[in-house]
Amino acid sequence: MIPANMPLAADDRHPSAARGQRFYKAYGLTVASQIELPELEPSAPAPADVLITVGLIDLPKPSPETGTAFRFEPRQQYLAWQTVGAFLITDACRIEIEPAPDVDDALLAFPLLGPVMALLLHQRGLLILHASAIAVGGKSAVFMGDKGAGKSTTASAMIGAGHRLLTDDVVALDLTEQPMIVPGFPQLKLAADAAAAFPIRQAEIRPQVHAAIDKMQHRLRGGFSSEMVPATRIYILERGEKAAITPLPNMGALPAIIKFSYVTRFGRPALVGDFATTHLRQCAALASQIGVCRLEVPTGLDRIGEAVALIENDLAADNRPR
Repeated sequence: MIPANMPLAADDRHPSAARGQRFYKAYGLTVASQIELPELEPSAPAPADVLITVGLIDLPKPSPETGTAFRFEPRQQYLAWQTVGAFLITDACRIEIEPAPDVDDALLAFPLLGPVMALLLHQRGLLILHASAIAVGGKSAVFMGDKGAGKSTTASAMIGAGHRLLTDDVVALDLTEQPMIVPGFPQLKLAADAAAAFPIRQAEIRPQVHAAIDKMQHRLRGGFSSEMVPATRIYILERGEKAAITPLPNMGALPAIIKFSYVTRFGRPALVGDFATTHLRQCAALASQIGVCRLEVPTGLDRIGEAVALIENDLAADNRPR
């Protein structure tokens, strides 16, 4: 943990060196940041678990041909996008950022609170899924699926039905004892049609940060669960003619969890050192302890309520001890 009054080591050659320090809460951590992150819950100054600074990073930048540059080591992970900037994660507690020219904090926050934060949490020993999670009366529903499957849309419909968001996009699970979902921050990213179909009360719609990013950020003022909740059920979303839930056997559950774990998006190079063994063990433990199902969601936003009702009934019928 980093003391709250620790001087920041920003490079004074960089015009961002004079940035102030802001404090936030996310994923059970205190975050001290030179980047403004209105997506997160503000916090009083305190010893920081994660320190985010802005300065120069002395590592190769992406070429125009590749557009990205990634490097994974046991103590450092480096992610760089030519059009956004470079991010260096060190010892699972520090993130250094070198923005690309003319890039503002709002655009930096997209990779920072997505893949960069996912890798930091992974390094801290949590199992990270590329998914959305909803708290439902002391239980939880985790929605996984391919791009466009409707993870955030289904989560939005669940919030509209009176349930609470745990996290969107980056789902962190603490497997120390029983699998528990660590709450992220109160934001949901939705496409325009889904947002129109399932408007979230007391949500602030933030300005579009880039023309290429079609989903809008909905900052929730209510409907967020700030407490850890046991992981109850994982639903792998698919489109179908009618709402249906089909349990997956263990042999099918494990590959699905591995496929939609966040670190696998970067391929085998991201699992450096002992992390490959640890990651497989974590995925297997999760597959053996909670139910994994295929959830068919009817095509058409007007019928997603059928899936919501099915999820509610499925969770209500789960009587396993917690």
